[in-house]
Amino acid sequence: MKYRTIGTTPETRREVSVLALGAMLFGSRTDEKTSFAVLDRYVEAGGTFIDTSDNYAFWEDGGQGGQSEELLGRWRKSRGVGDEIVFATKLGARPLAPGTSYTDNAEGLSAKVIRESAERSRERLGVDKLDLLYAHIEDNTVPLRETVEGFAELVAEGTVGLLGVSNHAVWRVERARALAAAAGLPGYEVLQYEHSYLRPRTDIPAEIFPDGTLAAVGADMLGYLRAEPALTLVAYSPLLKGAYTNPDRPLLSGYDHPGTPPRLAALNEVARDTGATLNQVVLAWQLGGEHPIVPLVGASSVAQLDESLAAVDLELTPEQRARLDAAH
Repeated sequence: MKYRTIGTTPETRREVSVLALGAMLFGSRTDEKTSFAVLDRYVEAGGTFIDTSDNYAFWEDGGQGGQSEELLGRWRKSRGVGDEIVFATKLGARPLAPGTSYTDNAEGLSAKVIRESAERSRERLGVDKLDLLYAHIEDNTVPLRETVEGFAELVAEGTVGLLGVSNHAVWRVERARALAAAAGLPGYEVLQYEHSYLRPRTDIPAEIFPDGTLAAVGADMLGYLRAEPALTLVAYSPLLKGAYTNPDRPLLSGYDHPGTPPRLAALNEVARDTGATLNQVVLAWQLGGEHPIVPLVGASSVAQLDESLAAVDLELTPEQRARLDAAH
C-alpha cells in the first residue's frame, strides 16, 4: 500500500492509504459476513481510509439509512480497531422519514441537523470523534454561514476532525471556504465527487441532483483543484459501477457521446500494454495524475477488492499517460 496526507493544516492533517474503500452497501445488499471479509482484506493490505454516510443505504429497504455505519461499528468493535483507520461519513442527504428520499425530504444542513446527525453517526460507528465529516448534498434553504458555523462548532468541540464537501457546485464550495477563512473557522479540505477516466456530457450529465448540481467532476472543478493544490479530491464511482468490464452494467446515457469511443480505445491499448485490467488502468491513471486523486472503490467480494488493490502498484509510463490524456 502507498499513503498520502490529506488536510491542509498541521491540526487536521491525516495520513491515509491512497485507495479508499466505500462501504455504501455493507450491511444491506452486501451481507455482514462478506462485508467483514472485504474490510479485513482491505486492512490486511494496508488500507486505512473507509467511507460511508448516514443515509446508506436507505433505498434498499425504503428506510432512512444507517445500515452501513452500524455494520462498520460492529466490525470496529469485533476487530478492536482504533484510530489507525480513518473513517469518513456524510450528513445532509438522510431522508427525514421512511419511504421518502433526499430528493424530496432530506435532512439538510442546518446547524441543528449537523449536530444531531453527527452525534447519531458517532453512536452508530462507536467512535468519540468523526475523522472526516462531509456535507453530502447542497441545502439552499439554510444560510451558508449557518452551515459553515455548524460544522466548525463540532471541530472546535473535538467531535470532528477534517471537514469535507460532496456534490456541491464549485462556487458554493469556494464561498463556504471563504466564509470560514474570513471568520477564522475550519473549512472544507476534502472534496468528494464522481470522477472517472471517461468524461460525462455536460448537457446531459451522468448523474445530477435535484437542485441542478452536477455530481461528476467537470472542467471547473479540475481548474479549482489546480488553483488549490492543498485540497484533496476523493473520486467516487471511479469504475463507473462496473461499466468498464461488466457487459451487464452498461454506461449511463451521460457518457453516450463522440468522445467516449476514443478514450475507451486508448484505455484498451494501455491495458494491453501493461497486462492490467481496464479497471486497474483507470485507478492507476487517477493515482498518478498531475493532481493525485484518492479513488473510492466499492467491492462486493474480496476478489473485486484485490483487483483494485493491485492498481496501487501499477505505474503508467509518461507515454501511456499522455496517450490516455490525449484521447477525446
